[in-house]
Amino acid sequence: MSYLRNVIEVMRRYALASYLAGALAARTGDDMSGPALMLAGFALTGSATAASALLAGITVSAVAGGPVLGALLDRAERPGRLLAGAIALYGGGLGLIMLGLGRVPFTATLALAVATGLVGPALAGGWTAQLPRVVLGGPSARANTLDAMTFGAASLAGPALAGGVAEMLGAPTAVVVAGVLIGLAVPSAWRLPGVSGREAGAVAGDLAAGARFVLRNPALARATFTSVGCCAAQGMLTACVPLLGERVLGGAARGAALLSCVAASGLVANAVLARRVLMAPDALVRIGALVQAVALALAASGRPAALLVAALLVGAGEGPQLTALFAVRHRESPDHLRGQIFTTGASLKITGFALGAGLAGPVAARSPSGALLVASGIAAVACVSVPARR
Repeated sequence: MSYLRNVIEVMRRYALASYLAGALAARTGDDMSGPALMLAGFALTGSATAASALLAGITVSAVAGGPVLGALLDRAERPGRLLAGAIALYGGGLGLIMLGLGRVPFTATLALAVATGLVGPALAGGWTAQLPRVVLGGPSARANTLDAMTFGAASLAGPALAGGVAEMLGAPTAVVVAGVLIGLAVPSAWRLPGVSGREAGAVAGDLAAGARFVLRNPALARATFTSVGCCAAQGMLTACVPLLGERVLGGAARGAALLSCVAASGLVANAVLARRVLMAPDALVRIGALVQAVALALAASGRPAALLVAALLVGAGEGPQLTALFAVRHRESPDHLRGQIFTTGASLKITGFALGAGLAGPVAARSPSGALLVASGIAAVACVSVPARR
């Protein structure tokens, strides 16, 4: 009997290891694809506007694709295979964008980027929604933390890989490498456990049910509101990074080091959290927003040392907040709506980030400190509770 328990435990560990390996590959490729697309767009078109339009196109459509993808995942008896198909489409879409860029009208390439972005939430929320099927008895705090840490590791490695490959082999090659990394996750997704007894239903009805559930569940509504607000603030910080590097750190490229500090700090904070749970996840989501608000206000001072401390504080708030957000969603989501709740949440966060970056552009051009203060205010407002509809 003890031998059988040991075998089951080994199988569970292998399944979690396979899940985490696939998540890390997909998310690293995703975080690599954004900077690589911008570099390739600028290199092949000579236009910074075209480059930013490609990035906006592949991110903004997530708000439409996420809920539909989630509803389909919730109805599938083998959601891993649907997830694998979505991931393959995203990776293949990156390759097609590179084939078309500079060879066909830019509007057609931009439309392809928008279409590719529809399945983008598969790499974030769609993947995390499958964790309860990998960890028997539901995700533990450790499993949630390890899953969240793949985001931190990807945000640290992805941009660095994009810059390194672009420097050595060219920006278009960097996009192709990002697509290959994403493709490496397909086998792990394909092998994810299935679900028996799923009931077929209309996707439109599923979408309405999922949206109503999030709005009427106080914990989910608060966590979603807070996380989207923080993503908008993070988008504003990212848009300010080149100017901060140029004006404060002695070079625009040095601003990217701030994002590396954010990612590294988030990884360390989550590593500490994996060993000891300090508070309830609902409280941690809001405290993470408060820490980020304070950090962004500190960054607005414009001093080099303050920028470094601020970047470390942003990561210390952002990393554990993501882990806590996953814990809240897993705890509150019914199984038949889990995929939709996770992908909808991911799509809202992606869109919030894109809107924050877009808002910061004109403000940061006049005053990076002003943009950072606005970002701090948004993160602070995100701490405020929102009433759930009944």
